[in-house]
Order: sequence, then C-alpha cells, then structure tokens
Amino acid sequence: MKSSLTRITLISLLIVTSITNVAFAETKTFIKEYTYQASEVDSKVSSRAIALQEVKRLLLEELGTYLESHTEIVNFQLTKDRLTALTAGIVQTQVIKEKWDGEKYWLQAEIKADPDEVVKSVDSLRKDDHRNKELEDANKRAEAALREIQELKKELALSKKDKTKVARYDEAIKELTATDWFLKGISLAREGKHREAIIANTKAIELNPRYVSAYINRSYAYSRVGEYNKAIADSNKAVSMDPRIPLAYNNRAFAFSRLGNMQQVIVDSNKAIELDPKNSLAYANRAQAYGRLGNHRQALSDSLKAVEFDSRNATAYNNLAAAYGSLGNYEKALVNYSKAIELNPKYSNAYIGRGITYNKLGMHNQALEDANKAMEADPQNASAFSLSGDVYLKLGDNEHAISNYKTAAKMGNEGSQKFLRSKGIDWY
Repeated sequence: MKSSLTRITLISLLIVTSITNVAFAETKTFIKEYTYQASEVDSKVSSRAIALQEVKRLLLEELGTYLESHTEIVNFQLTKDRLTALTAGIVQTQVIKEKWDGEKYWLQAEIKADPDEVVKSVDSLRKDDHRNKELEDANKRAEAALREIQELKKELALSKKDKTKVARYDEAIKELTATDWFLKGISLAREGKHREAIIANTKAIELNPRYVSAYINRSYAYSRVGEYNKAIADSNKAVSMDPRIPLAYNNRAFAFSRLGNMQQVIVDSNKAIELDPKNSLAYANRAQAYGRLGNHRQALSDSLKAVEFDSRNATAYNNLAAAYGSLGNYEKALVNYSKAIELNPKYSNAYIGRGITYNKLGMHNQALEDANKAMEADPQNASAFSLSGDVYLKLGDNEHAISNYKTAAKMGNEGSQKFLRSKGIDWY
C-alpha cells in the first residue's frame, strides 16, 4: 500500500457538535470519526495509534474553535496551537466505536466538556509554568514521533525488510501512545481521579521507561492516595534521570512531610529553590516543615515568599496563617486562613486552622461552624472532629465533646486519644 503520514487517506470525516444551549455553562459534546489507510508496515496497533492521534487532533481543534468565541479566551491572547495544547491536558478523548479490517482503521471518538470549566482550567494552566512545559514537551514528543513515522514509512516503502527501521518504527508508535497516556494522566489528575492517573502514567512508563514527567506525575498521584513510599520511589527515579526538575523535589518533599521526615522536606525544598528561586510550592513545603519543627519565624518568612511568588497558592496562605497564629498574631491568621479558603473552598485544614483560632479567641460558634465545614469537605479528617470536641468542651457540652473525641480517636488522632485516656474513657 502506498501511504505516508502527510497523505493519510481520509475515508470519512463526520463532525457532530451537540449543543444543548447556546449559552456556556452546559456540557457540549464534540464527535468526529476518522479512518486511517494502513501501509504495508502498519499493524493493527500502529494503525490505531495513528488514527487515534489524528481524531484527537481534530476534536481538540474543533473544541478550540468553539472556545474562541468565549470572551475570556479572547482576552488570554492564546494562539490556536497553544490553546489546543492546553486543552489536551484538560479534556479526555473517549473512543465510541472502532473497527479494523486489516487495511483500514476506523475510529469514532468524542470529547465532552463544560466550556466554562475548560476556560477556567485553561486560565489556570496558562499561568502554570511547569504544566505549560509538560504539555509543550508532550506535543513535541508526539510531533517528533509522527515525523519519525512519516520518514520511516518512506524509507520502508523502498526496503520493507530493514529490521532496524522496522524496530525504529515500532518505537515511534510506542512514543506516540505513551504521550497519549501521559496526557490522559494529566487530565485525570485534574479531575481528582488519582488512582486512574496512576494507571495512565504507568502505561506511559511501560511504553517509555525514560519518560521522566510520567514518573513525576505518578509520584504526585501516589501521594494523593496516601502511598507515600511509592511517591518517593518515583521521585527518586525522576531525579536519577534528570536532577534539574524542581517538581521532582517538591513531590518528594511533600511525601516526606506526610511520613514525618521534616529534615528531608527541608533538604528537598532547598534543592527545588536552588533550581527555581521563585518556586512557591517549595517555599510552602519548607514553611510547613519549619512550622512542624517549631521554627515559626522561618515558617513565616518562607510563607511570605510562597505567597509573593504565587498569589493563588492556597497552601501558602494556610501556612502563612499558621505561622502568624503560632506567633500570636491571630488577626492576620484569620485573614490568611480566609484567603486560603477563598482560593480553595474545600480546604479542610484551612477551616480547621481558622476554627482553632476562633476557639482561642472565644468565638466558639464560628469555630464550630468551621469544624462542621471541615468535616463536610473531608469526612476522614480526624482533626476536624477533634476541633469539634474542643469547641463543645468550651461550650460545656460534654456529651457532644466526648462523641467527637471518640470519632477522632478511632481515626487515630493522638490528641483526642490522650484526652480520653486522661478521663478513663474507652473509644474502641
């Protein structure tokens, strides 16, 4: 069969845009179908990979065209290529139907998206230097793989038995597929589907064991599901392959913080800051470590830096509030906890911090309200129930206090366990 990537035979192309309302804020569905005419060197796997890449490109272009009518997108002043690259890390392409007859691979796929939510995500991503670099790198990888496939097809058309070129062709297909899995991992993580993100990044790594960014993103996902040792192992792997990426150290610092190793948090944060002096996340991680070690003035200094370099970093404001509270400046503590909550309305620990501060100031009703919001945001956060117990104790409601302390104790909250033991109360 005579074929090259630049002259892929388009057997059929269907564009269906399902719009339930002309206004934004409702989910839109974009559907396209594409048929790839295989060459003699193509297999079912390679044909599917190329067809999927092409239909995905067409879908993202269609979504980008639709989004360009949105005022905010216009204000972002993004090129069409950059808008397409950013949306690739936000939405997922789902295959609806597919068919292979040995010569042609046909795919029908869709993207479902709430345009308003996509615009918000685009705004966030375009300001995130690391994510921008990741997506740019992923696009370059895909483009390079496609160019390699194109050239090798031309060469293999003349020499179909060149095993070296056939092997290179197979590797290019693997790279194309690895990139697709990597981008799926990014979008899954953004949706909070961290277990699925782990699977997607694992597939990318299986196809390309040198995919540093996949290890970094899988490390993050492991931490989000509480598998901190695996997160550290992935960060170690990423650092061993490329010691110049600050996020690898940030991820490892976060995992170490959850394991209680504050000294290692400081070591990794120092390295991340050395590589990127304006690394807000590294300052936030180090601030938290210094706070846990009782060095509240250094925690305050680092938190101020974190906020300076990223005014959208809710964790930085939470740490800043905690430092102010530890130094006795409750007014500024409340202001910064509230800012953290404004940036992340589901930030359980910020509600807890603000609630503790309110309780210290004798504002028990506000403290109880924040404890309840913390429970709502994260029902597994033992500290929220412990705070509720503290507030009820202050209010003289021992029955509710003991009930909440028991719940916190069962979750492993040491402070609640200690209090109940002191009263001779069993929580099992």
